[in-house]
Amino acid sequence: MPDTQTAQPPAPFAAAVDSIKRAAMRPELVVSEIPAPGTLAPWSFALAADVSPARHGADSDLGTGRFVLLYDASAPEAWDGVFRVICYAQAPLENEMGVDPFLADVTWSWLLDALRNRGAQHLAASGTATRILSTGFGELESQGDGAQIELRASWTPTDEHLGSHVESWGDLLCMLAGLPPAAEGVSLLSARRVGRE
Repeated sequence: MPDTQTAQPPAPFAAAVDSIKRAAMRPELVVSEIPAPGTLAPWSFALAADVSPARHGADSDLGTGRFVLLYDASAPEAWDGVFRVICYAQAPLENEMGVDPFLADVTWSWLLDALRNRGAQHLAASGTATRILSTGFGELESQGDGAQIELRASWTPTDEHLGSHVESWGDLLCMLAGLPPAAEGVSLLSARRVGRE
């Protein structure tokens, strides 16, 4: 791995990071740069985002996520290109939604729809959508029952214009949090967010 403290980033990676930094993120998101993993690729860049509770009264923890860009000029075979995006998105759900057998399918389709709606050209998309149901016991019994959806995904952008990819990830986070989609024709799982009961 190069010493990224002193080495000059490759031009395609620098252009990709610049494109990400210029992306127009939704106003409901609080986005910040975070330390990127240093062992997955020679070059990487990462963001964290949270859906801002200030726009939703007393609600909190509406959704959170991570977006990581990896760059390897050797184009690893598994990537099918020199870039790879890894993303994570998580949001709480109403308990009734957590048991919906189609929830994972809908969540995955929202990612693909978000990429398509933003024109984010990509290859080799893969990932998992996980429904999490929990019940508090002992000292956590007062938290009651809870439900969450988590999406972990990766894909290969076809060029260094990554702004549309990070915007797609932002759209997905907002949709999981129950906010109206940025594009018409996409239905919501639930517009009402609840904490544990």
